[in-house]
Amino acid sequence: MKKIVILTGAGISAESGLSTFRNAGGLWEGHDVMEVASPEGWRRDKELVLEFYNQRRRQMHEKKFNEAHSSLVRLEEKYDVVVITQNVDFYHEKAGSSNVIHLHGELDKARSTADPSLIYDLNGKDIKAGDKCEKGSQLRPHVVWFGEAVPMMEAAVREAIDADIMIVIGTSLVVYPAASLLQFVPEYCKVYLIDPEMPEYLPYGLEIEFISAKAVKGTKELAAKLLAC
Repeated sequence: MKKIVILTGAGISAESGLSTFRNAGGLWEGHDVMEVASPEGWRRDKELVLEFYNQRRRQMHEKKFNEAHSSLVRLEEKYDVVVITQNVDFYHEKAGSSNVIHLHGELDKARSTADPSLIYDLNGKDIKAGDKCEKGSQLRPHVVWFGEAVPMMEAAVREAIDADIMIVIGTSLVVYPAASLLQFVPEYCKVYLIDPEMPEYLPYGLEIEFISAKAVKGTKELAAKLLAC
């Protein structure tokens, strides 16, 4: 069974109605990203950061996965499929993908500020100032902020090394370390890139087929092609 590794970015969830960095001029809900997505922002104003993610979590629960997410699930009928996502939403899991690696964390989870191994399911609930883990420390969103390590990157690289086919959907390939995953795929790996705009920088030495389309249209067409092979 051939292995497909899929890297998804904000573009796949944008068609579900979620805000993205790229389409909002670097602003989220009117905030500079460093105010709400950095350790410095957290230290400066915890309540602002918590409310920002509470709003995004509510929005995530109000919307739902789209046909691009569903198309990736259908690939599991014929392939060993691993989804590596830069997104913090849960739409891949809700659609039915069975193997998902979240590089940047998960919006519907909270984490202890004292012990990163203490992670809690929120099930749509807000995190408030004063909400604490069992060790007595404030809970924070379980997301990777700018300047923080990406703990799931090693697992993602291990998957990329074994890929027969790689599909990149809805990402500009400028956010590192996620963008570096293409450097780890084997030379024989066929790479498909689905996005309305060709990324400015592409790795050399790979056979890349660019599909100029939004995530839903491009993913549906590619999934149908791969399932027909």
